[in-house]
Amino acid sequence: MDLYDVAIIGAGGTGLATAMYAGRLALKTIIFGASSDSELPVGGVITLTDTVENYPGFKHLTGVELAEKIRDHALEYGIALKEERVVKAVKSAKENCFQLTTDEGKNYYSKTLVFATGSKWRKLPMKGAKGFEGKGVAYCALCDGPIFKDKIIAVVGGSDAAAKEALFLAKHAAKVYVIFRRDKMMPEPVNARLVNQTPNIQLVPSTNILEIKGDKFVKSIVLDTPFEGKTELAVEGVFGAIGHIPLSDLARDLGVKLNKEGEIMINRHSETNVPGVFAAGDVVDSEFKQAITGVAEGVIASYFAFKYIGGNNFVCTFSGKGYE
Repeated sequence: MDLYDVAIIGAGGTGLATAMYAGRLALKTIIFGASSDSELPVGGVITLTDTVENYPGFKHLTGVELAEKIRDHALEYGIALKEERVVKAVKSAKENCFQLTTDEGKNYYSKTLVFATGSKWRKLPMKGAKGFEGKGVAYCALCDGPIFKDKIIAVVGGSDAAAKEALFLAKHAAKVYVIFRRDKMMPEPVNARLVNQTPNIQLVPSTNILEIKGDKFVKSIVLDTPFEGKTELAVEGVFGAIGHIPLSDLARDLGVKLNKEGEIMINRHSETNVPGVFAAGDVVDSEFKQAITGVAEGVIASYFAFKYIGGNNFVCTFSGKGYE
């Protein structure tokens, strides 16, 4: 049975970049396409981004194009890419290595482990949101935006992500309301300017949605503050952009320390509290999360995994006794 130097859980941009650098360091590397909770394809959340203009070296490209470039670069170094979901990760109490079990019932073994599991969309909390998922409530403009051609829709959230969602949706919809609880949005300046310059985007600040209403599909939303004299606004779609939930359950079960938001806590070496376990990207406790910062954390993880491997002895007999 093969023993890998580095096993990476999560094949988004961060995980793929981690694998690329591990390959450059001549580490025997395996990367898994998804964690047990992820619904994203290889390439991760960046593949759902219509336009990327803030990744150094590329003035303009799509998220899919960026993910493909990083993946192709990683594959140049002979890494093993498995489109399997890791459902369990354990460290032997007696042997200095890890066992990963996938949804196909296969076991893989590695000297070090990197969590690049990312995050999932935080679901809208108001009444009616869950019942109308797929019936007007959505979380990915690039995925579902064209369905709402010439319709009136709402984006919930005041972040840069909400601004990007609104800008993409405005290409299809007749009208886009951006509804947020603060008194102003907080996007990057370039996106704030674009939102303000887009005629079919209208901001609705200092407002919360109390309920999403409809019959077979979304028909309206109920607001906690009157907007243009009304507390019920006719819309045919509602897109959530209120943040993400880190996919850290596998790490927690391994004994990795999380913060109160459920993010994996790392140091400047991308190390966790568990020796041999590293983490990078949207799943960690870095305040500023971008594709480029996740890639940087992954590269750092690979380098310090390389140093960890060089400074330790490993006994992995695969007897199974230490992996219960």
